[in-house]
Amino acid sequence: MSAEADTEGIVRFLVTSLVDDPDSAEVVVRQDGTMTVYEVSLAPDDVGKIIGRKGRIIKAIRTIVRAAGGAGGEHVDVEVLG
Repeated sequence: MSAEADTEGIVRFLVTSLVDDPDSAEVVVRQDGTMTVYEVSLAPDDVGKIIGRKGRIIKAIRTIVRAAGGAGGEHVDVEVLG
């Protein structure tokens, strides 16, 4: 299993664990130069749960994902599309 697949699994696990409708959560992997971007699409009611107050939850998710991706030598980011 590649590091990208592991990182995608971490993003998917974190997102689906936090939302009310995990079946509507979708993670798409996009390459942007040397960076891997994980785009998270959610139900409109779940977007606030992922962002959190003052962006604390998405900031924590990004920190975890960057640490996991950095272990594999890649640069990663997480974007919430809504």
